[in-house]
Amino acid sequence: MTGPTTRTAAQFPHPAAPPTADRPAAPRAAAEPAPSAAALPGSPELLRSVFRQHAAGVAVITAQDGGRPVGFTATSLNSVSADPPLLSFTIGTGSSSWPGIRDSEHLGVHILGEHQQQLAGLFARSGADRFGPGTGWAPGPHGVPLLDGVLAWLVCRVVARVPAGAHRVVIAEVVSGDPRGEGRPLLYHQGRFNALRD
Repeated sequence: MTGPTTRTAAQFPHPAAPPTADRPAAPRAAAEPAPSAAALPGSPELLRSVFRQHAAGVAVITAQDGGRPVGFTATSLNSVSADPPLLSFTIGTGSSSWPGIRDSEHLGVHILGEHQQQLAGLFARSGADRFGPGTGWAPGPHGVPLLDGVLAWLVCRVVARVPAGAHRVVIAEVVSGDPRGEGRPLLYHQGRFNALRD
């Protein structure tokens, strides 16, 4: 039987000596990512182009403005915290709904279903009669206008309105709601309202 094979330093690949107990192996250098020749500088158009690739859920935010209902379509709705239950959305300060959102203590948040593309378009259209005869709604908790037929709704108390350019990020705490609507969610992608496909 032959003894264990031994190798000299010259038999190890590359000029580095083999690791020993007092000289551990040198770490491997991380591979550097190749620079992308297609990268574009930051700009409003770049942001818009990237977010056209982002499929977002569709919500309608409602409030009371001097005793009359107001609302708008939002694709910026986000869950912020479960405990306390906080959400956020953005609204432009030039929006016709902004005065009502700015002055209201409570808001309605409605998750739209794929059967509500027309409703989403109505609440996104400037100058439209959003709460006209074709819109089913009723006053809910704290007088917040609640829309009929949605997948889910929440009534929230506003806790902050944070300036962000020509917009405000509204942060609100959930005080009541109902998640038991039927159907599948409506999505917004590539500038269009879309149904969810398997």
